[in-house]
Amino acid sequence: MQFLASIPSPSNGAIELGPLTIHMYGLTLLAAIGVAIWITGTRWVNRGGDWDLIFRCAVWGVGAGIVGARLYHVATSWSEVPEEWWGAFAIWKGGLGVWGGIAAGVIVGAVIAKRAGADVRLLADCLAPGLLVAQAVGRIGNWWNQELYGRVTDLPWGLEIDPAHRPLASLGEATYHPAFLYEALWNLLAAALLVYLIERRFHPRPPGLFALYVALYSFGRFWIELVRIDPANDILGLRVNTWVSGLVCIAGIVWFVVSQRRGREATAAPPKGPRMDVPKSRVRPGG
Repeated sequence: MQFLASIPSPSNGAIELGPLTIHMYGLTLLAAIGVAIWITGTRWVNRGGDWDLIFRCAVWGVGAGIVGARLYHVATSWSEVPEEWWGAFAIWKGGLGVWGGIAAGVIVGAVIAKRAGADVRLLADCLAPGLLVAQAVGRIGNWWNQELYGRVTDLPWGLEIDPAHRPLASLGEATYHPAFLYEALWNLLAAALLVYLIERRFHPRPPGLFALYVALYSFGRFWIELVRIDPANDILGLRVNTWVSGLVCIAGIVWFVVSQRRGREATAAPPKGPRMDVPKSRVRPGG
């Protein structure tokens, strides 16, 4: 018995409330930002921090993240940008690159935290699972815009795509792999692994948890990119984001190993302090 024949897609990504138009993509992004702030703030406060720093980092980090995400999309998928003067700013039509958004937001947030005298590495570990859950929530926005889907499929969970959003090569096909859903589920699984397995059992040294977030998310994104067929620029036959995912995954693994090795070396090093050697001039023969 099939519980799902297919997953329907919204016919419209906006809701009209009189003169007001609410774009569900943007509303979903706001929900994702709220989730990231709540999870990060709760974890930070439980470790002795305060909410004021989280709010300050969020204000600057979110703004920088949106700019970075749009710049990344425009730079890597310029053919998908509307050919109008406002095309580069049309984030309500989708087109926010996760890589640029996370990089810009984290860097700016780290600068704010550093200037406040906070432990940036610990704060990064508090942020890691919140980012994953937020990215899972944000992927719902792709469902509203009928984007981020994969190859044609007849599986029970195939995603219905309207003809206007289908590739020209498969206009006659109605259902596709819901790549957005695959990524959302992978992000939630990775967040659970970070918190309930890696953090609680192995207690990695900061920023080990954030480094593993980078590796886990990138690994999932790598195989999901292999499923996608929506238009994208490629290098040597692979999508740009596939290359980015693979390289960032390797970088995350290396970062984790180095961070944990440095932690062990710091623990094993003898404490620094004044030497207690007896001066030779005071040592008496036979004494």
